[in-house]
Amino acid sequence: MLDDIALLRQMVEISSPSHHEEALATFLVEQMQQLGFAARRDEAGNAIAQVGEHGPLVVLLGHIDTVAGVVPVRQEAGRLYGRGTVDAKGPFASFIVATHRAYQAGSLNCRVVLIGAVEEEAATSKGAHFVVDQYAPDYCVIGEPSGWERVTLGYKGRLLATYRHEQAGAHSAGEQKAAPEHMVDFWMAVQLRCAQYNAERDRLFEQINPSLRAVASGSDGLNDWCEATLGLRLPEAIAPEQMAEELAQMALQVTGETTISFTGHCPAFRSPRSTPLASAFVRAIRGAGGNPGFVHKTGTADMNVVGPAWKCPIVAYGPGDSRLDHAPDEHIVLDEYQRGIAVLTTVLANLS
Repeated sequence: MLDDIALLRQMVEISSPSHHEEALATFLVEQMQQLGFAARRDEAGNAIAQVGEHGPLVVLLGHIDTVAGVVPVRQEAGRLYGRGTVDAKGPFASFIVATHRAYQAGSLNCRVVLIGAVEEEAATSKGAHFVVDQYAPDYCVIGEPSGWERVTLGYKGRLLATYRHEQAGAHSAGEQKAAPEHMVDFWMAVQLRCAQYNAERDRLFEQINPSLRAVASGSDGLNDWCEATLGLRLPEAIAPEQMAEELAQMALQVTGETTISFTGHCPAFRSPRSTPLASAFVRAIRGAGGNPGFVHKTGTADMNVVGPAWKCPIVAYGPGDSRLDHAPDEHIVLDEYQRGIAVLTTVLANLS
């Protein structure tokens, strides 16, 4: 019998920061082949497996990359610590185990494609973008931590902005603003714009959430410069392109001649709660003794990439506390991990 905890621990012990997922992808392909799945790595580096011959096509899409940073792997007090236990090796391991259990029990009444995607944390979503034209599923589950009793229906959009201001050098005692002061003016203007927009909207999912991710400045003695990276989480009502145009105008008005460029364009996405897939999760959670609920996340996930293209019932689900994403003490409660597997196993048996 497949050891669910051993599988997750082995996955977590294999380092797989974004752009360096090959070792884990190779391991997963080998493991899934041993389970009887038709498994391979695709051209993007994703770990792919297929099982089942009849029924609707269900894509279980999780990501196998992590953010940087080493969290020593250890198991204690019913918890497994390590980078990726929550975000998102735990959810993908639960996909593998649940699919295998349903298949072994003869209750898998659907065709399942498991995708361990690369570069989700790098904001490129390389793996998801590659598979979006490869499949046309009837249902899709994204592997992200929601807690075993919660189902995620939507994620906010994203825009990354790189601001750079250069000017002739000047003495600090002079009247000219320093390059970093211009950047601060721009950042304060961004914050004010977001605060004004958010004042009329109570729900966090409908607000703009700005973050200042990095700042650097310097001088060569003749010219001064300041560079900053901003991130904005966007609601459904604001397209990334719209926000980019507004920020470019704002930078010009507030700080004059300034270079600002944009990456990571990703619109928000939300799925209805009335789909057969969402209902299947509600029934399965209740059947496992849980109190089901729906959530909308302020982050961004591969759902934002495949959801608009596939236009099928889609949710995100996975064991783990998302507040521990990227945390220095990232860990998963193993009882919750196993409850999540049980829920997924029931859902796969009922998607016929």
